Amino acid sequence: MKPEICSKEIKISGIVQGVGFRPFVYSLASKYNLTGWVLNNSSGVEILVNGKDEEISSFLYHLRNNPPLLARIDAMEVNDSKDNGYTQFEILTSESEPGKFLPISPDVAICPDCLKELFNPKNRRFHYPFINCTNCGPRFSIIRDIPYDRPNTTMAEFEMCSLCHDEYINPLDRRFHAQPIACPTCGPQVWFESNHKHFADGEAAIKIARKWISQGKVLAIKGLGGFHLVCDATNNDAVLELRKRKKRSEKPFAVMMFDMRTAIKHVRLSKIEESLVLSKERPIVLTERLNNSTIASSVAPQLHTIGIMLPYTPLHYLLLEPAQNYPEALVMTSGNLNEEPIAYENNEALDRLSPLVDGFLMHNREIHTRIDDSVAISMKESIYPIRRARGYAPNPIILFCNTPETLSTGAELKNTFCLTRDKYAFVSQHIGDLENLETLNSFEQSIKQYEQLFRINPQFIACDLHPDYLSTQYALKLAKKNSIPVYQIQHHHAHFASCLADNEWNKKEPVIGVCFDGTGLGTDGAIWGGEFLFGNYQKYERKYHLKYFPLPGGDTAIHHPARIALAQLWAAKINWDSDLAPVHATSSIDREVLMNQLEQKINTPLTSSMGRLFDAVSALMGIRQSVNYEAQAAIELESIIDPQEEQFYPFEIQGGEIDVSPLWTPLIDDLHSNANLSKISSRFHNSIVRMVLEVCDKLRNETGCRIIALSGGVWQNKYLLQHTIHILTQSNFSVLCHSRVPTNDGGISLGQAMILVSTLNK
Repeated sequence: MKPEICSKEIKISGIVQGVGFRPFVYSLASKYNLTGWVLNNSSGVEILVNGKDEEISSFLYHLRNNPPLLARIDAMEVNDSKDNGYTQFEILTSESEPGKFLPISPDVAICPDCLKELFNPKNRRFHYPFINCTNCGPRFSIIRDIPYDRPNTTMAEFEMCSLCHDEYINPLDRRFHAQPIACPTCGPQVWFESNHKHFADGEAAIKIARKWISQGKVLAIKGLGGFHLVCDATNNDAVLELRKRKKRSEKPFAVMMFDMRTAIKHVRLSKIEESLVLSKERPIVLTERLNNSTIASSVAPQLHTIGIMLPYTPLHYLLLEPAQNYPEALVMTSGNLNEEPIAYENNEALDRLSPLVDGFLMHNREIHTRIDDSVAISMKESIYPIRRARGYAPNPIILFCNTPETLSTGAELKNTFCLTRDKYAFVSQHIGDLENLETLNSFEQSIKQYEQLFRINPQFIACDLHPDYLSTQYALKLAKKNSIPVYQIQHHHAHFASCLADNEWNKKEPVIGVCFDGTGLGTDGAIWGGEFLFGNYQKYERKYHLKYFPLPGGDTAIHHPARIALAQLWAAKINWDSDLAPVHATSSIDREVLMNQLEQKINTPLTSSMGRLFDAVSALMGIRQSVNYEAQAAIELESIIDPQEEQFYPFEIQGGEIDVSPLWTPLIDDLHSNANLSKISSRFHNSIVRMVLEVCDKLRNETGCRIIALSGGVWQNKYLLQHTIHILTQSNFSVLCHSRVPTNDGGISLGQAMILVSTLNK
């Protein structure tokens, strides 16, 4: 008796386009003798198969459990269907459906197969800087619209040659429907120019770039999501010249190396860090510098860490290919003047970057969406993101509930925004600090791109409480213009909710939130930042916080830790003795003005900021009296820690306030006795760890809760985070921390979105 043939219709959503999904389905259907078809549409992939029941079952099992490497199946719907009469399995033309949407793959690093071909002289793509396949290459940065097909990308203007076309239409080829497919005959090209003079094309252009780098010159090189400023990382003069031109006096630069063998000559890598460096996302990973590294000290002044990454494009590999007398490591920093958005268009780069560089290595593959490099550290067994961008964005966060179409505009610094729809939260790539018109324009442009790509028309908007944030002003203006409800959300509640969402927390029971950062407007008008909250997405109570202290000059004080230290001593009724570092660093006239300002309460807003406490300690220890980049004082304070030191300084918990004034006298005594600064730094850090434990113990006794969420920029301090997690876990707490969005303000938009959605779903 002939086996009965059945038919199934399958609809799959997730990251299933541009990742080799259709050829995978084609091969799988052939393996199980199935007929039918597969196609892309605007909501994912649709499949219809005819065959024996047991073979369809095997097909579905394999489909669910072993998808292509870059694919992510978020939902899979299988329904009975009628035999469609197909006698073979085919790949049909994509369909576009109004209003439908699907996630888009991030840009990913060159795969091992393409890398092998890149350096194979017998391969027709030998040394071709745009080699790619369905397993690697540009995605998000080149897509203009969905579905993800070549006409909807910036590759549309490049007509495939016959050889590329044969690969493109062959379902069994690795480059089947690889939308950026190209070769030297038909694809994008590179060239080198300087002072508007064209020097060379192709491989000759790359050779000139390498020569100029070897000579200590600074170049602008067009990459995947924008331009990098590049120089020899082992040449101190070249690095200092780049700093001078970029107006970035001390903030660390990232460094790119050819391979892991080179990297381990310069940095110490744990197994987790090594896996991050080698991952397809290729983030910048903050690692411990080896003492014998030849990388210039000016790459990361005053720090024992270096941010390193491996090449992620074929062009990077060609720039870094090892050769005699050629640098092993290159500085790769964003192509911008300090704090501006990264340049990503050729004419824009020539206009903005010409004063900063000696030459340009350009190409003619257009970048549609600018995107910076991601930055991460390792934590336990996973990634701990510092900046979420290339390689990760626009991967959506899967939510536990359906959401309306909303927009959350994030914070002022390290801005991201978030759009929600169905069960997806699309957290944008890192936008930057919204402190200038250029970044604000980039922010607004990126929101429009996300709305178009993911077919989202926001019906509700969330933003920060702070009225001066440009992200808040944008939200309020947009809400008024379109008559959309807008919800202003307290900064630290958003941090708290962001950590819960990052951990897929779907319970209504309140938990403890420990939110430490530099600045966030509180509901009482003060500047919060050392907060112990108790609540959930919908509501929270502020249970404990650092005792308020004055911040003389408001935001101005953030750049002058010496002023913060003197304000702390004044609040603690400790004399400004002349031998104290912040006193010595401040003129008598400035101290007199500052004292009058404090006593008369002139422009001295109150703050509970943990970030500012770190600044004060750094200044008092003589480490940093003024800063050139955000959190510099705290970063340098952490960098000198003695990990063997176990002592800590005292503090007091009085009612709902945590008074740190008791720590100043013993800390000053240690300074007077010439105690090692590394030990003093450790004792201060240990004090904060101890503080968190004691306050959380109190909260557990008060509420019965033992779940703790850690969020806020201060938790980028790896020593503080690791030791806090350890001591809390030992005390039978369960600790939630970030792994998909940054703990800093880059994660705020996700928290705002979750609070908004939960408020609407009450």
